Amino acid sequence: MRLLLLAFCLAAAPGLAASVDTRVFQFTYEIQETAFPAGEAVDIFIPMPAEYAGQKIQVQVLQSSVPGRTGLEQTNGNAYYHLHRPADSAVPLSATLSWTVARDAVGATPTVLSQEEMARYLAPDALVPVGHEILRPIQAEIYALREDDSAAATSRAIYDWVVDNVEYKKVGTGWGNGDTFWACNERYGNCTDFHSLFIALARSEGIPARFEMGFPVPRERSEGEIGGYHCWVQFYLPERGWVPIDASEAAKHPELREALYGSYPADRIHFSTGRDLVLSAGSANSPLNYFIYPYIEIGGKPWAGKLATRFSYAEVSSS
Repeated sequence: MRLLLLAFCLAAAPGLAASVDTRVFQFTYEIQETAFPAGEAVDIFIPMPAEYAGQKIQVQVLQSSVPGRTGLEQTNGNAYYHLHRPADSAVPLSATLSWTVARDAVGATPTVLSQEEMARYLAPDALVPVGHEILRPIQAEIYALREDDSAAATSRAIYDWVVDNVEYKKVGTGWGNGDTFWACNERYGNCTDFHSLFIALARSEGIPARFEMGFPVPRERSEGEIGGYHCWVQFYLPERGWVPIDASEAAKHPELREALYGSYPADRIHFSTGRDLVLSAGSANSPLNYFIYPYIEIGGKPWAGKLATRFSYAEVSSS
């Protein structure tokens, strides 16, 4: 099997070493060898970590069984690695993508949003309604909870309401899709459900908010496998910029409730931003709900199967 190897180093950003919570770790994203029938082209899109507030890529190594190329999703600028196997090929597909990441704790990030950005982060997504009647009973409780009607007080009241009224659990089916309607009706779910509800409520109050997805990178051990994704939110206040929160972790760990409002620690790696993502002509008619696992097309059409994947990390150094 021929391996395509691409490796390059990027300079670490100034100031990383000065952080009181800085880590450097290697994160590896593997797609295990999969044989697809010949006769139709196969395309695999794999998310890549973002260059973002609190996160810098120092080294990148991309290996795959067929040539790949990098690209960007247009709306949010999410990076991906695209494998293409022609219809006349029967080469099994696999990839091992690895990054050395310098990760800081993240607090509020001062910025000024353009009108286009404001509109984007106030608009509904397929599973994140804005101004919908299902939200009104919750909004009434939030109005009673908040200290005043400012955006800052409203954001805090939304966070507190979600943490207090949604339970983190994975029971039955329906959770895990980032479905605001599910979260309103069932009042439980995983991080996607918590944060979809937060975003729907914030946007309904005229507060821009964005969905961010990646993986947890725990501190309890210096290396190991990671079972699955994690997601969180940033909302926007003109006087502070983008403000991070993690309502699902606050619900799981009440002692972290204050710490996870306005900041989160260097215990994660950020891959993608946004919902209803379009990566290709084939995904235009059925946008991706979110982008963290591989997206596959066969013959230019979305494939509903799943690839065997493995995610792991190893600490390089820590502050």
